[in-house]
Amino acid sequence: MRAHQPTAGLSGAPWTIGWGDTGPDVVKGLTITQQEADERFARRMAEEFEPAVKREVRFKLTQKQFDGLVSIFYNAGVGNMNRSTLVRVLNFGDYAGAAAEFPRWNKSDGKVMKGLQRRREAERLVFLGYDAAPAITAALAKFP
Repeated sequence: MRAHQPTAGLSGAPWTIGWGDTGPDVVKGLTITQQEADERFARRMAEEFEPAVKREVRFKLTQKQFDGLVSIFYNAGVGNMNRSTLVRVLNFGDYAGAAAEFPRWNKSDGKVMKGLQRRREAERLVFLGYDAAPAITAALAKFP
């Protein structure tokens, strides 16, 4: 079983652990098991990010559109996504326009990050109907 320890973000905060989990209990020195990391992730998806997408998006989504949105909501933050052009465009029923917004979310502290370019491309492709593995492969090929 792999142990997870917290790491600090680029700015030194927030601390994250497991699959990017944050919170007041995530502090330097905390260690959790793989099972705990998986459970924390599943709980946050079910309690926070999936409901946020369902609450904010007014149009019917396919499962893959929903999955792509949950991923970006998780990574970019619910508050940021609630105010985003991506959600605003989607709520006008413009699915292609919403897909075109994913790549704009590629910065950390104002700097374009290759990892975020890859992630957004994979999320965009999932939103457009790709399965996750081919979407990741395509994103890695596009942003080597």
